[in-house]
Amino acid sequence: RSPDLLCAYVEDAKARGIEVIIAGAAGGAVHLPGMIAAKTPLPVLGVPIPSKAMNDVGSPFPMAQMPAGVPVGMLATGKAGAINAALLAASILATHDEATQKNLAAFRQRQADRALAMPDPRQAA
Repeated sequence: RSPDLLCAYVEDAKARGIEVIIAGAAGGAVHLPGMIAAKTPLPVLGVPIPSKAMNDVGSPFPMAQMPAGVPVGMLATGKAGAINAALLAASILATHDEATQKNLAAFRQRQADRALAMPDPRQAA
């Protein structure tokens, strides 16, 4: 509800050291990730937020239909999308930040270890 503030924030984001922007959008504001992408050269990751108006589905379709030339990386709706947006942003940053690369690799190893520690569901029957 304050497009001038949004534009001011986004236009100088790179100068402030921001490298990736994650933009959540719900209901009538699904255009926000696209607006942000149009105002910055930084990667923008969009996360549709579930809303009652959209039967808790979110609004992924308008975000997925961005015109050519203004890309928005769209992730899953809701909490899973937000988590994956953070991990994707970390992956982007890890291309040039060794500490982020190491932390991300350790996180992925922990995920693999947890999955491998689970009992085989075929043997539970």
